[in-house]
Amino acid sequence: MEYHNTGLFALPGGFVRTDEDLDSAVRRGLHERTGLSEIFLEQFHTFGDVARFKPEVMEAILKANNHDVPANYWMKQRFISVAYYALINYNDVIPKPDALSDSCRWYNVDNLPRLILDHKGIVEKAIDTLRQNIHRKVVGVNLLPEKFTMNELQKVYEKIMGQSMRRTTFQRTMLATDMLERHEKRFTGGAHKAPYLYSFRQADKSR
Repeated sequence: MEYHNTGLFALPGGFVRTDEDLDSAVRRGLHERTGLSEIFLEQFHTFGDVARFKPEVMEAILKANNHDVPANYWMKQRFISVAYYALINYNDVIPKPDALSDSCRWYNVDNLPRLILDHKGIVEKAIDTLRQNIHRKVVGVNLLPEKFTMNELQKVYEKIMGQSMRRTTFQRTMLATDMLERHEKRFTGGAHKAPYLYSFRQADKSR
C-alpha cells in the first residue's frame, strides 16, 4: 500500500487490540482489507531486529496525514511484527486502503515498489516459507475451485515456486502424496482429450 502524500510503500498491517487474541486481530485486519473470512492463514515469522526501528518513517507518515506528533508519541516507538501470509485468489479481491494510505493493491513479487523498513525481507521470508512447506500444506485452498484439473494445480505450484515443471513429473509427484481425490472427467464439448477433475481430500484441509 502507498501512504498518503509520502511516496512510501509498505505491507498492510495493523495493531492488536487489548481485548482480542493475535489470530483474531489478523483475521479482523484481513477482513477489513479484503472483505474475506474463513481463509487459510499461516503465521511464519516474527520480525524484531533493532535496525528496523526508524521513528522518522512513521513521523513522516503521520505528519503527511495532518496528525500532531508529540516527541513521545506511541506510534513512534519500537514495534515487533508478527507476520502471517494468507492464500487468496487475487482476482476475487480488490484490497481497501486504510485511513493513512491512498491505495492498497496487488503487486507482482518480481516487480515490487521500494518498501519501507524491512518489509522487502518480510516478503522474501513469506515466499521462502511457503515454498518450503508447499508439499505439507494444501496451498491450493482458496486458490482453486473445489474441483480442478491437474494442469490448473500445476499452474498454482509453478507460480509459487517461480519455475516451470514437467507435466508428467508433476502429476506423478502429486498423485504420490495421496492428498488428491480423482473425480469425473471435464468435458468441454470441443476437447479431444478430457482431463480428470481432482479435489483435495478432506483430511488435508486443516484450516
